[in-house]
Amino acid sequence: MSEDASNEEPLPLAGLRVLDISSFIAAPAAAVALADFGADVIKVEPPVEGDPHRNSYRNASYPQSDPPDDRNFPWQLDGRHKRSIALDLKNDDARTILDRLLQKADVLIVNFPPPARERLRLRWEDIEPINPRLVYCSLTGYGESGPDRDRPGFDITAYFGRSGILDSARYEDGPPGLSLPAQGDRATAMTLVAAILLGLRRRDQTGKGGWVGTSLYANGVWANGTSAAGAVIGAKLPPRQPPDKPRNALTNLYRTKDDRWLQLLMVRDDRLWEKFCAVIKRPDLLADARYAGRPERRAHALELGAELASIFATRTYAEWEQALASTGIPFGVIGRLVDVIGDEQAEHAGIFADTTNPEIPRTVNNPIRLGFARPRPAGPPPAVGQHNDEILRETGFDEAEIAALKKAGALG
Repeated sequence: MSEDASNEEPLPLAGLRVLDISSFIAAPAAAVALADFGADVIKVEPPVEGDPHRNSYRNASYPQSDPPDDRNFPWQLDGRHKRSIALDLKNDDARTILDRLLQKADVLIVNFPPPARERLRLRWEDIEPINPRLVYCSLTGYGESGPDRDRPGFDITAYFGRSGILDSARYEDGPPGLSLPAQGDRATAMTLVAAILLGLRRRDQTGKGGWVGTSLYANGVWANGTSAAGAVIGAKLPPRQPPDKPRNALTNLYRTKDDRWLQLLMVRDDRLWEKFCAVIKRPDLLADARYAGRPERRAHALELGAELASIFATRTYAEWEQALASTGIPFGVIGRLVDVIGDEQAEHAGIFADTTNPEIPRTVNNPIRLGFARPRPAGPPPAVGQHNDEILRETGFDEAEIAALKKAGALG
């Protein structure tokens, strides 16, 4: 760090008010990152049930403990720091509340499909007259226009599926695999953060707010950008080969004695081949004409791969790590989450964060690192509508008005 992050200066987003009118993961996760660095995030959600993501931890595809554990770790991750107000946005009285909130907000985050935004009068053109300084951020599955603009999008369908990632990553003749929960959502969240900060910078320069946004589809193709850039000019990605049929045995996966997988990534084998043979204690390979140079090693990748598979299987990953670590030969482990949570390097990288919530005392940190500030520690996430009265009072409603709004069904 270039500066002491423990000093007393305000967090960089302190004083910024964000309305999070979004659900599930990518857009709410963007709001979390802003809140980590000081923004006041007001979660606007439906009465009673709130954001459907509150119950995602009951999804069978999410990590499960044995015996079952009822702690809501996804909501701690994506609901932290926020204050909740439960509004029925179909109620005209609730719209009165929302309009006042919008007048005082700096940022609005929304991920309703365009038709829903139109019905709820939540398009930028609806909001601009209320607060022209607002940075309006929207997330869609596939984009703001076009034949599929109204199609609901999730990261598995839009980010991973349609972008070509899953097809590009599958082994030849095999089915595509499926991504794990919210992987594309979390990457997309950071694009939303960047878009919002660009909108705020423009407001600093001109005094004007405006629309910013992205789609899961665009982020998936960006993540798959190297392959997509080739496809744009007609290049075709060769089918991926499984580890027992490598095109290049020196950039391949190998199973170790303790059933771990080691990724060898020796792209500069012209420089490292002799050193590698010494490390694996097979100097005889240097004299083998099949492996004399890079073209020969590629031409005989199947034979070399079989040789290396039997070699790597003789030692544990820890033994191979010790042997390879100081050689300059690129390699890595295919990590398991159970190892990541206890990884000393993860601690140094700030990957996990302590909370003040005794039920869930530790969670995942956002990936932004600043030399002058650290994310603030989070307490428990809010219950649905937990801050209704507090937020309404701040927004200028008196007690009689609050009672009337509750009676009218505007609040949950």
